[in-house]
Amino acid sequence: MTDKRNRWIINVVLILAVVAFVGFSLIPLIDAAFKGNQSQTAASPTPTQSASAVPKKEELEAQAKGYELVLQREPENPTALRGLLEAKLGLGDVKGAIAPLEKLAKLNPNETEYAVLLAQAKQQTNDPEGAAQTYRDILKTKPGDRNALQGLTNLLLQQKRPEAAVGLLQDTIKTAPQVNKIQAGSVDVVSVQVILGQVYASQKRFDEAIAVFDEATKGNKQDFRPVLGKALILKEQGKTDAAKPLFASAAELAPAQFKDQIKQLANASSPGASVPAPTATPGAAPSPTPSSAPARTP
Repeated sequence: MTDKRNRWIINVVLILAVVAFVGFSLIPLIDAAFKGNQSQTAASPTPTQSASAVPKKEELEAQAKGYELVLQREPENPTALRGLLEAKLGLGDVKGAIAPLEKLAKLNPNETEYAVLLAQAKQQTNDPEGAAQTYRDILKTKPGDRNALQGLTNLLLQQKRPEAAVGLLQDTIKTAPQVNKIQAGSVDVVSVQVILGQVYASQKRFDEAIAVFDEATKGNKQDFRPVLGKALILKEQGKTDAAKPLFASAAELAPAQFKDQIKQLANASSPGASVPAPTATPGAAPSPTPSSAPARTP
């Protein structure tokens, strides 16, 4: 198992990378919530920590060289691989992070965070085909992996292939009963429906998005994400009176760390206003995401 200190960097990068690629500006909070359970293990610096606690460029470079020397002797040393990955990400060297990620993904096939991060690194280094193949490789063995589904969906949207994204998610929902019979809980249908609703919303197909969110709510009445998704769409359409009780319901259902954000969304200005995407869920560590990471403007 990956230790907590090294796992936080994977989780935080995943959170931020997903938010960076979301195509619909009014549903960023759903994506943060989608990853919220992962961020619980993230280490958060306390206010008393000084700037000197953050590794400097020279320190990171020295760390990277040290880990590379270890890997020359022990190519599969997991501690050195994770250390090199952390140093490369801290330096913003996305290309340099690919090699340790490839080895970590191979050594830890059951920890798909490494493979998802590898796909995102390939995407950021102008290898969308490699990224897509990496996502699909994950989905072959874990068809309900939410990180891979979200990542591949975002990639398809970036490539202007919304129908391919819709097809991917619809097929996942369609085959979920059979997959879950083989291994219970493999596909969280509500989570996939939430992603599908986002895709429809990104294409301004609001009626279809609302229908999917309604279906997701039927599947799990305690899940705030589809309720929030519908509320945001209604507000975007100018139906503020219809949206208000849904915002209230979503806030009541949501975990504590999202309640304030939901209230802010409900009280935001006129329909169509862009709501800034949260960079991390409460308690998450500061981002080591490379500054070269592409960002979409809604």
